[in-house]
Amino acid sequence: MPDHTAVVDLGYGDAGKGTVVDAICGTRPVRAVLRFNGGAQAAHNVVADDGRHHTFSQFGSGTLHGVPTHLTRFMVVDPLALSAEAAALGHPFELLTIDGDALLATPWHRAANRRKERANRHGSCGMGVGETMAYALKNADAPRVADVLSPARLRRRLEKVQETYGFIDAPVDDVVDAFVAFGRAVRITHESFTMKLLAEGPCVFEGAQGVLLDEWRGWHPHTTWSTTTFDNVAELCPSFRRLGVVRSYTTRHGAGPFVTEDPALDLPEAHNGHDEWQGAFRTGHLDAVAHRYAVEVAGGVDELAVTHLDVAARRELRICTSYRVDGEIVGRIVPGPHRDLSYQERTTAWLGRATPADLHRPEDWAGEIGALLGAPVTLESYGPRTSDKRFVVPRRGFLSPRSSAGRADTSPGVLLRVTA
Repeated sequence: MPDHTAVVDLGYGDAGKGTVVDAICGTRPVRAVLRFNGGAQAAHNVVADDGRHHTFSQFGSGTLHGVPTHLTRFMVVDPLALSAEAAALGHPFELLTIDGDALLATPWHRAANRRKERANRHGSCGMGVGETMAYALKNADAPRVADVLSPARLRRRLEKVQETYGFIDAPVDDVVDAFVAFGRAVRITHESFTMKLLAEGPCVFEGAQGVLLDEWRGWHPHTTWSTTTFDNVAELCPSFRRLGVVRSYTTRHGAGPFVTEDPALDLPEAHNGHDEWQGAFRTGHLDAVAHRYAVEVAGGVDELAVTHLDVAARRELRICTSYRVDGEIVGRIVPGPHRDLSYQERTTAWLGRATPADLHRPEDWAGEIGALLGAPVTLESYGPRTSDKRFVVPRRGFLSPRSSAGRADTSPGVLLRVTA
């Protein structure tokens, strides 16, 4: 059976999933990159060794290496945003396939999302992904990608969306024309096509957002309408390696708890900043407590990728391994029952009262992160370019968190320089 890999962010997003997927696709054969959650709100920055830069949204982050992208049924597809992204990439529609059952995001969903965000700051990206999901839960005839192949059915479904969100006057005719043209440009498939890809060779599943933003496991209500764990991948693929991604420091875009946030840290981002919808880009010390929680609720990870290790050289950065909350020292965020949003909301309030109980600086950042999160670090990133990545061969004896015997062997591995 081909060796498939699923790449998931163990934080609040922006950990570097795109650059990790790019590195994998640049160093071994990959049949396709499969996107398995989220939609056009993703912003996965990739910088090639020749200086090309692209912020991947719906196309997979292996595109610069010529690796095909497949958008699975778990994606929310925005044809207008996708067309703009394709233009920036040189219209590589031959590399793109889309499951016909994926939901369609429309201008009305986007407008409703932004109207709600203005009224009550939540931390949305303003692309209408959550609004599309919410609409589909209430309407069995929500527009889907396959509808673009039937203009009459597409029109009926879009007219219903427009009637629901009557406060925006977007011409239905224009949207129908644009979506039908999109349908002529892309290849729309049945769900069985996913199985075909998986049988043909190694695939990489590329996630969006982060586990700490998961719709059921994140800090409600500051979460995404998306399953950001490995759960969707498990529904599509019986066997895969679980690769969790963290930075050497923790970041968050927009509102919500962030225990280790430190406004004194001067860590400017070339591709992240203040956004009208998400709010400010926030930085803080590595929150091992929150990332351990992410590993636990995601069902464990087999391997880790640690990015921004070049930034870890800064002397002011630290790692937090415990909180002080209500006069007690705690080292674990206790997961609640799955889909219990009231429990998650109480956790949000609890985190709002938490402060770091310890902040220390390790000698070996990657080694200590691996020890704290209970999995070997197999990829280290020291910069944005493909050649800044180093794959690591861990020494024998390092046990994954899903192994039953003993503790992890945290001895350093052997570094292998990656060349594009």
